[in-house]
Amino acid sequence: MHDHAPGGEGIRGASNRRLLAISLAITSLVMVVQVVGAILSGSLALLADAAHMLTDVAALIIALIASAVAARPANERSTFGYRRAEVFGALANGVILIVLSIGVAWEAVRRLIEPGETEVAGGLMLVVATVGLVANGVAMWLLGRAQRTSINARGAYLEVLGDLIGSAAVIVAAILILTTGWMPADALASLFIAAMIVPRAIGLLREVASVLSEAAPKGMQVADIRDHLLGAAGVRDVHDVHVWQLTRGAPVFSAHVVVDEAVLIGDRAGRLLVELQGCLADHFDVEHSTIQLEPAGHSDRDEALHA
Repeated sequence: MHDHAPGGEGIRGASNRRLLAISLAITSLVMVVQVVGAILSGSLALLADAAHMLTDVAALIIALIASAVAARPANERSTFGYRRAEVFGALANGVILIVLSIGVAWEAVRRLIEPGETEVAGGLMLVVATVGLVANGVAMWLLGRAQRTSINARGAYLEVLGDLIGSAAVIVAAILILTTGWMPADALASLFIAAMIVPRAIGLLREVASVLSEAAPKGMQVADIRDHLLGAAGVRDVHDVHVWQLTRGAPVFSAHVVVDEAVLIGDRAGRLLVELQGCLADHFDVEHSTIQLEPAGHSDRDEALHA
């Protein structure tokens, strides 16, 4: 979740924003190369991959803007800060990917139905696709660490992964054209790229929907959290448990904890809160937790109103 990663990993330990900026520079350069290569070679697959690159450039710009906004501190209006901006950035990325896949698939099918007299220069196509493959591999390596903790970086990482696979498909098509002269390989590679985009986009949109619906983070079991808290001395019951996340890697927790009367005497309550919050941070990576301590027999206001 944090913008700054711990050092010791060279350039991969840089801030998420810096990694996104580097990836943007790489993607932009490769996109220009692919557009020129597509025009000179007549390859639809290269053009489709270049279009995907163009979308990635827009997506990375969105990611950078969202990352910058997310870094703004909390205030009286936005008490949790602006980290949810990363989720909206990822939502835009997912929608862009869906639209792109439909456009590429449409053109690929049209070329297969009406092949015409299009000739594709397989040699140039192969060289440009290889450049794209190497560049995407570098970008993926740069984002590999950041994508584990940022949904925004995750979206960018998935797009670069799609570009890498797309470049590999273009390479295969180019080799087929060079060795057999079979031109439909170019359109089929384009169709493959379109088909490959859809599952990634849907997966990203599902994660966005999970965050926006305030569902519990994937893999986090409320029952396990409750059991851990009940293991603390003096805790009798844990109820009204809520677990959600502001964005990937930023879970939030709140609960009412019923304790023995003796816990509320002196500084024992403070020590118990430190213990419970430490338990949440150590075992479940919950950095923000709100715990209300209640004496046994206490009735919540809501329960009293509905009694």
